[in-house]
Amino acid sequence: MTSKIILVNGLNKFSDPNYVSIFDTTLRDGEQAPGAAMTPKQKMDIAHQLVKLGVDVIEAGFPASSEVEFELVKCIAHEIGNSIDEEGYVPMICGAARCTMKEIERCWEALKYAKRPMICTFIATSDIHMKYKLKMSREQVVEKARSMVAYARSLGCEHVRFAIEDATRSDKKFLCHIIGEIIKAGATCICLADTVGCNLPNEFGQLVAHVKANTPGIQNVILAVHCHNDLGLATANTLAGICAGVRQVDVTINGIGERAGNASLEEIVMAIKCRGEEVLGGVYTGINTKHIFTTSNMVEEYSGLKLQPHKAIVGVNAFSHESGIHQDGILKNRSTYEFISPEDIGFIRASEHGIKLGKLSGRHALKAKMLVLGYNFEEKVLEDLFWRFKSMAGSKKNITDDDLRALISNEAIQTQIA
Repeated sequence: MTSKIILVNGLNKFSDPNYVSIFDTTLRDGEQAPGAAMTPKQKMDIAHQLVKLGVDVIEAGFPASSEVEFELVKCIAHEIGNSIDEEGYVPMICGAARCTMKEIERCWEALKYAKRPMICTFIATSDIHMKYKLKMSREQVVEKARSMVAYARSLGCEHVRFAIEDATRSDKKFLCHIIGEIIKAGATCICLADTVGCNLPNEFGQLVAHVKANTPGIQNVILAVHCHNDLGLATANTLAGICAGVRQVDVTINGIGERAGNASLEEIVMAIKCRGEEVLGGVYTGINTKHIFTTSNMVEEYSGLKLQPHKAIVGVNAFSHESGIHQDGILKNRSTYEFISPEDIGFIRASEHGIKLGKLSGRHALKAKMLVLGYNFEEKVLEDLFWRFKSMAGSKKNITDDDLRALISNEAIQTQIA
């Protein structure tokens, strides 16, 4: 696959400009969601599952945060960061570090065992962050960023990623200036973060385009984006970034992360898979989408963060149909109401069409369900059964097979059958 070759040949220059690299931060930013802490074994299991998915970069954690985290990142670097398959695929293993020599050293100590290690360090560039959080001037922030990138490179790390925290609330002229200095210092990837999820897609796309047009050396590095979901726009903003030329995207499984979460891997990947050729200029990823559903279930179980039923792609209702109009269409041709095939994400339904009976269901759905249960009624019997079913469904949310059998055993229905 092209994506695997790109990884082996190096991430600083893509051989195919249409390839979008997937940077998964489930194990770092995803775990920062309140209540989402996972055990080292669980995180290792997820890391192995991310390999099955085929993600390009696994952000394994924050090595300086604790001894346990350090050992986990080191283990992932050792075990997963050296497992090369027959196609030459090996994920890059990334660790996060603040802009301090101590944290960068600690990060490198954990990562250096991987075949393709990456240090990701970061600093905020918005006036509000520099004034109230960092208490640093613009000049001090530039010097800190520049010197820490140079230091990370001096340790022997070939891939140094620099994330611009709160880029979307930063002065654009200053943003381009500091990125230019970071690139000169040796960064191989620049990530623009919509840290508080405040942008709308059009303005985020314009920000990416502005940085690309006004930053010397930007064409020599990978440009990435990291979008939060505070306005529910993380996926839309990430896609806007891709349209503006970004070729690496930060995502998490199920969109978990700080506050309202991050851009969702399954949403971004399936949007590219379904519309990449037609709408997004031919972009594609190397993700094996058939592992999406299993990975989503694993992260939901391990993190304890339950999915909303209507969550796109992986929610329990994503491939279910209760409305009579929809059920009729699905029974005739699944593509009438299913733009995405459940098989594409590795989801196997209990029933072929995903029909769920309820008060809005129609005759065609009831007839189809009766056939599954082994009953083929004449139209007159089915009509009577349908109205009895509607009466029951009006006061009962979950209709079971036993409920339907009880309807069939009704004396009036039995008389008609006889």
